[in-house]
Amino acid sequence: MYTTAFLDVPALQAAGGTLQLPGSKSISNRVLLLAALSSGRTTVHDLLDSDDTRIMLDALRALGCGVEQTGNTVVVDGMGGQPIQRQASLFMGNAGTAIRPLTAALAVMGGDFELHGVPRMHERPIGDLVVALRQLGCQIDYTGKDGYPPLHIGQPGLQLDAPIQVRGDVSSQFLTALLMALPLVARQDIVIDVVGELISRPYIEITLNLLARFGVQVQREGWQRFTIPAGSALRSPGVVHVEADASSASYFIALGAIATASEGHRSIRIEGLGADSIQGDIRFIEAARMMGARVVSGPNWLEVSRGTWPLTAIDLDCNHIPDAAMTLAVMALYADGTTTLRNIASWRVKETDRIAAMACELRKLGATVVEGADFIQVTPPASPAHWQAASIHTYDDHRVAMCFALATFNPAGLPVRIEDPKCVAKTFPDFFEALFSLVLVDPARIPVICVDGPTASGKGTLAAQLASQLGYHLLDSGALYRITALAAKQAGLPLDPHGEDAIATLAQGLRLEFTGDRVLLAGEDVSEAIRTEEAGMNASKVSVLPRVRAALVDLQHGFRRLPGLVADGRDMGTVIFPEAPLKVFLTASAEQRAQRRFKQLISKDKSITLAALRADLEARDARDSSRSVAPLKPAADAKLLDNSHVSVEESVNLVLGWWQGKQPF
Repeated sequence: MYTTAFLDVPALQAAGGTLQLPGSKSISNRVLLLAALSSGRTTVHDLLDSDDTRIMLDALRALGCGVEQTGNTVVVDGMGGQPIQRQASLFMGNAGTAIRPLTAALAVMGGDFELHGVPRMHERPIGDLVVALRQLGCQIDYTGKDGYPPLHIGQPGLQLDAPIQVRGDVSSQFLTALLMALPLVARQDIVIDVVGELISRPYIEITLNLLARFGVQVQREGWQRFTIPAGSALRSPGVVHVEADASSASYFIALGAIATASEGHRSIRIEGLGADSIQGDIRFIEAARMMGARVVSGPNWLEVSRGTWPLTAIDLDCNHIPDAAMTLAVMALYADGTTTLRNIASWRVKETDRIAAMACELRKLGATVVEGADFIQVTPPASPAHWQAASIHTYDDHRVAMCFALATFNPAGLPVRIEDPKCVAKTFPDFFEALFSLVLVDPARIPVICVDGPTASGKGTLAAQLASQLGYHLLDSGALYRITALAAKQAGLPLDPHGEDAIATLAQGLRLEFTGDRVLLAGEDVSEAIRTEEAGMNASKVSVLPRVRAALVDLQHGFRRLPGLVADGRDMGTVIFPEAPLKVFLTASAEQRAQRRFKQLISKDKSITLAALRADLEARDARDSSRSVAPLKPAADAKLLDNSHVSVEESVNLVLGWWQGKQPF
């Protein structure tokens, strides 16, 4: 997961391949709570690992529920309808699928509970659920603003004779919360009447389906009256498998509809989800087909490819796909004409006001947008020249971030900046990694920052911090010959011309990863092994072999991967990536560099004098700058940075400023 302040995604071209989606958030949190409230032990497979599910799991543990987690499998020991801990303060983050059903369950069971969350959670309405629960005799008090969390829940005096009325036109989660909680107290038939039109009905279907799996058959009269039969009780089904998330699938269905197929692929294949899913957002397929996507389905899989192009503008009531409909708003950027999405008032009370958010960010890209209380109308930019590079504000809303990643296929070839990319952790922590695994991009569009300089100038430290702050890959080219020599020695190859061909072949297949100050070779940490005196001598032996040098040049080019690369060395900007948009040549006086190296060696109990170190560095500078192949020198367009008296933090901020100055946002 990218944890950077922003993520710059270059313009993408094509896509293809296979994707395994994470589990459904809606199903995951419903199943966890039902399992906790039930009698018996439940094993949940393929649980979504996300912020929302972690919040629910933490809350269940705080209530005394036994939870054992191994990867994506969780074993829950049900509490049999009563919390073991009857007093707790529960942090709900911004997880609506956690706070609303927990509020209802705790209110009917009773205790002494505080429920609170992040500031945005305290802006999300819960008043209609509280009104419904108070009709039953539940004791719920607002400890902040009326109608919103935080809440205090006490002991109820339950009255179950009269039908319970709950509004259905703000959020279906209020009805879901009642349906999941009331089987705990179903000593008689309990009737729930929905006031107004019930929105997001497919989510109620998920709730009813899962209740049936836990032994409760709710009787339904249309979408206005629901009856929980007397004697209903939640019982563990033993084992539950969580479907892949249909809302998350929408981004990759849209990807297949928008992108041309990459070489060797005909489509985007999505595994873990079929058209027979119990999730309402699976009907996003219908909307995607209306816009021109080709979608075929089999047992537990979908395949999507581009059909009609440009896409067809649609006018659609989206009450049945409230979350996935956001993806349609970005697909509308690629449509011929104006797309109107209606009946989406629930967007206003989600993680953010999604109608306002989507309108604002779509306009940044050049679209014409009209918004209303319950609709949004999107007209794409008139031509490629009307598209604009944009920095997308994500409002701490995972779906905003994931939707707008699709804008990177714009016909103008413009990059898109996604602010706060880590917000996708709410439902899909590895979303951007999954996207990058499927897409094709012209390597020339993948940004590279080169950091060259003499020995001990601090280029490795600077490059590592730049890569960390930008979310880019890191290439420590100076370590390549040491790694190659180490791998050759481990393979028993002679480090001389007799082993040249074999070492070159070996070098081409090296699996390397640079993470901060660690170097991984085929997953093994070799950071210390390549920094010995022997490793340096062996590196010198292989560095003079022409075919090895050529192989390592190709290997270095292979590090240019999405979303970008920071490469440090001596010839990154002059030889390896001469077209890089930003080249930095880092320098420092020999005296300063000798002092830095001296401190490093002394900390490792190495015995050497400062004068000897300075003489060695000056001699090495002379050799590096005068060698016939790739001599050490700044690229003609390099930015010169003398960090003799500049801190690492100041150097990083200066280079980031140079980088920002080259962006179109």
